[in-house]
Amino acid sequence: MKKTPLFRSPTVKLCLATLALLTACATSRPLLKTEIAKRIASPAWMIGREIPAGDYLLTVYERIHEYNSTVDVYIEGNGPTPEYPTALHLATKDKAPNVIYIAQPCQFSGLIKDDQECTLTGEEAYSPASLEAVNAALNEISRRYKVHGFHLIGYDGGGVIAANLAATRKDILSLRTVAGIMDTDAYNDAHAMPRTRNPNNPALKAKDLASIPQMHFIGGQDMEVPPSVLHGYFQSLPPTRCVRYEMIQENQHEDGWVEKWPELLKRPANCNGALPQDFNALDLVPQEEPQPYTIVREKPEKP
Repeated sequence: MKKTPLFRSPTVKLCLATLALLTACATSRPLLKTEIAKRIASPAWMIGREIPAGDYLLTVYERIHEYNSTVDVYIEGNGPTPEYPTALHLATKDKAPNVIYIAQPCQFSGLIKDDQECTLTGEEAYSPASLEAVNAALNEISRRYKVHGFHLIGYDGGGVIAANLAATRKDILSLRTVAGIMDTDAYNDAHAMPRTRNPNNPALKAKDLASIPQMHFIGGQDMEVPPSVLHGYFQSLPPTRCVRYEMIQENQHEDGWVEKWPELLKRPANCNGALPQDFNALDLVPQEEPQPYTIVREKPEKP
């Protein structure tokens, strides 16, 4: 009986073909996410590049029309490279002349040394190395475009990064967050996880942030970053006239923000207001149980 060579066996061929397909998919998926990000940014005339920052290469998309001016900077939320980069979508709705989106370390780009895998999980996104990388990116942007000051907008865990930068830098003009994790302990409590005593918890920086104009947006339907997380931060603030918030009852963690952002961005972040004197935790608790709420996302326009 004539034997079929192993590599010619139909079963082996099928296995090899399947393995090749899986390998191709694993390789192409990050490239697909990068291509999607380019298609999101292109209609807003935002051009992508990479900034060497510490051990990382940070992906940014930017539109700069004016040197020697201010810049609106959007910082992405936590996790691996997002399929739906909410902060980038928000940035494309910003009509300011100078707008820059910064992905977190390990999103879209990796480490400068390609021989190491780039992964940040959980609160590693707020590690000193991660914060310093974004800080270094702001320094590079400031030198390149002669920036007079930054308006920071942080989405999700990007709010933690933005808050830490605002607490330490002297060129931050305002701080805005969208579904921002402004108290990492309260966030862990909401998800029944142990507290980590993270020194970069924004609630621990509340005194340093109290004089910076702030506007915080939270979603009444947000199960990922519920309103109690923002309340934890507010409880740490000293008396201040610089902090405002607005709860959008129908918004979830991702859904609803992009469509409303042009109007929400008009809400002032200044020191002409104050939290109500009778501010209570109930002010940040939805009066109704969250209900399913969905929005059909727009497909990115072709460049």
